[in-house]
Amino acid sequence: MKLIRACVTNYKSIDDSGWVDFNDVTCLVGKNESGKTAFLKALLRISPIKGVNGNFDAVMDYPRKNYLKHKSQLEGDNSPVAVRAEFELSSEEIAEVESQFGAGVLTSPMVEYSKTYKNALRCVFQYDEKIAVSHLLSKSDLSADIVKDAGNAATIPQLIEFFEGLEDRPPSVETFLEGLKTRFKKSLWHQITGDYFGRFLPRFFYFDDYSVMKGNVVLGELKQRRDDSELTDADRAFLALLDMVGADLDDFEDQENYEKLKAELEAASIGISDEVFSFWSQNRQLEVEFDLSSTSTPTVKTVDSNGTTVTTEEGEQENTLRIRIKNQRHRVTVPFDERSRGFVWFFSFLAYFSQIEQEGGDNQLILLLDEPGLALHAKAQGDFLRFIDERLAPKHQVVYTTHSPFLIDATKLERVRTVQDKDNLGTVVENDVLRPDRDTLFPIQAAIGYEVSQTLFVGPHNLLVEGPSDLIYLQMLSEAVVANGGAGLDERWVIVPVGGASKVSTFVSLLGANQGLTIGVLMDIAAKDRQVIDNLRANQLLLETNLIQVNEFTGMDEADIEDLFDPQFYTDLVNATYGKDLGKKPIKVGDLVGDTPRILKRVELFFKRANVGGHGKFSHYRPASYLLKNQVGFVEKLDSATIARATELFKRVNTLLET
Repeated sequence: MKLIRACVTNYKSIDDSGWVDFNDVTCLVGKNESGKTAFLKALLRISPIKGVNGNFDAVMDYPRKNYLKHKSQLEGDNSPVAVRAEFELSSEEIAEVESQFGAGVLTSPMVEYSKTYKNALRCVFQYDEKIAVSHLLSKSDLSADIVKDAGNAATIPQLIEFFEGLEDRPPSVETFLEGLKTRFKKSLWHQITGDYFGRFLPRFFYFDDYSVMKGNVVLGELKQRRDDSELTDADRAFLALLDMVGADLDDFEDQENYEKLKAELEAASIGISDEVFSFWSQNRQLEVEFDLSSTSTPTVKTVDSNGTTVTTEEGEQENTLRIRIKNQRHRVTVPFDERSRGFVWFFSFLAYFSQIEQEGGDNQLILLLDEPGLALHAKAQGDFLRFIDERLAPKHQVVYTTHSPFLIDATKLERVRTVQDKDNLGTVVENDVLRPDRDTLFPIQAAIGYEVSQTLFVGPHNLLVEGPSDLIYLQMLSEAVVANGGAGLDERWVIVPVGGASKVSTFVSLLGANQGLTIGVLMDIAAKDRQVIDNLRANQLLLETNLIQVNEFTGMDEADIEDLFDPQFYTDLVNATYGKDLGKKPIKVGDLVGDTPRILKRVELFFKRANVGGHGKFSHYRPASYLLKNQVGFVEKLDSATIARATELFKRVNTLLET
């Protein structure tokens, strides 16, 4: 069965949630105290996993504002429904029912379960009992005449009544009748729901931050809580870990047996940790250790009014299992529940879930995760989303709540449902993500914004350059190289202007945090930029081969991308760009003097000395912009040496895609 939709009414903050649709993965987004947890806990009551209380408590669960008004109704036979859920049968499940009661006996694949405040679980589905009658008769050894007469019965009780009314019942009829009465002591509805739907109905598994295992477990106290049926979710998570190795709390009493048990526990923890680390990119240097210690409870003395000791009770020995996390990098251990909270949460969930999944066999679980991964770093929350998609969702439906934008997949907004606590309405869950208020929408907007920031200007292969003029020149040169029969810049590259050499390190750090991205850097080289380059190398933010300097292709110690061009070509481009400012005195190559080979700096110096335009300022972007608009008149003027330099540059850049 697959959960299709559900509705919660009159439960805690919920008057009527409305019908909520579910996918394989469904994300409930809402502010704190909006009612997300209440919705999950009501849903849990439909069919909780073994050992979890699935009963409603009218006093605690019914909305307080209406409790006294409806108290008598809550306690009566017509107790109101608190939760209803619609499921869809799979084709295999339908086939199994039809094999016993006939093809078409189920007239709809939809099954609705509901639960009242009197904790009566009800099941409603559409079926044709006439088909079941025909199927039973077709499988019998009865004569054709009897089958024909009995076929007028529309229900199994009517079929039984028909055979009981026969005055002369041959042995075949007696046998068939006894079989019917034995098999159908209750109705066909009971047969289908009891023998089939009871197995098909998924079990709901709820996990929140309070379900995390504790670092210190006093075994005697845990046994007492187990015997008193007062286990917490944290207790169940720990017991699930024991169950994985076939252990019981009593096994810890024998110290000799403990060593074997400890080895099995460590083996289980290694297996769980390995699975965690397949989805955990934060720190792979962690492992879980177990240690058993004994402590004595305090000695109790009873003293009378004269100060005389009357009785003395010696303290008892208590065994405590301590779970610790070892950080191999720092070679230290810390209590399990005090450090690396994100890892503790992930480990506890996987231990508990793995055992529940193992116990359930092939039965489907529906996972209700309440604010999962609150202690996880943003990147780890992304890992957890991948864990949901790759590990959980292929076998089990997942419903989780969050207000973190990093736990919302902006590429799969069809998963998102919004939860609001509205005045006079209580908690309402919306299938339309565009309708709620701004505060509720904020995590979704943030998730979309983050996704856009990752994809709008960034692709899988990114070539970082200092400014937009570099982007224009590279595109023009690439077209020119291709036009001359060479290989230009690979089309897979996305050229990303970063706004200057000083910002290169920042962009490398930001983009480098995304796994799977190719990052290349093409930098001008000048004395003031050498520190930036040295820092990139020293901090290992970038592979040595991925840092490319323009002077590698110009034969100069210092060079800008403009130095790829022949000096006469660039001088003509500047003259065309600044024609009005220069008037009848265009610049000649011989006019560009200075103590640097960089033509860009020599042009800047000329503008300053000649006070070009009345301000003496030169913008190196303007020639690039002019070239972009007038490339037809200039690109054909590129000489063979420029084409050769550009060809070598693109060859060098494109090799980064091959590594």
